[in-house]
Amino acid sequence: MNSDSDLQIAGDLLEVQHLLQPAREHPATVAEFAGLARTLAADRAQWAPLVRYDAVSRWYHRLRTGPGYEVWLLSWVPGQGTGSHDHGRSSGVLTVLAGELTERTERASRALTPGAQRVFAPGYVHEVVNDAIEPAVSLHIYYPGLTDMPMHSARCAPAAQDVVPA
Repeated sequence: MNSDSDLQIAGDLLEVQHLLQPAREHPATVAEFAGLARTLAADRAQWAPLVRYDAVSRWYHRLRTGPGYEVWLLSWVPGQGTGSHDHGRSSGVLTVLAGELTERTERASRALTPGAQRVFAPGYVHEVVNDAIEPAVSLHIYYPGLTDMPMHSARCAPAAQDVVPA
């Protein structure tokens, strides 16, 4: 810094505790929820031993809760899907942990591979399916916690020209 300046900062700003924002214990923004999902996804030792596969229906396990939110772990064997639905008043983050899932909306179809994330707002209509030949695992965070999942009669099947690559 120029020593001729009238303004100089003495010491390390990081040492001035009253100027620092305290770290939040729980996420509160979309970016923080997406970050939480990435952090949990990276900690395979935490979620992998819990995963089970069910040939009859999708398996799910509530992994964590916090003030107003829930984190769910889901497994999908080939052919399993959700049907066209939304999440009521909940927003969410879907993160693929293993395998591949296909998300279909009215406008597009996307292949979601490990690390892929989809963030959605209330009223977002989609269908998620395991179209692959291997099982898949995904992590879902809902805020507020999921209390309603209205099903939609129209399937999310875009025309061929609307298909979006992963």
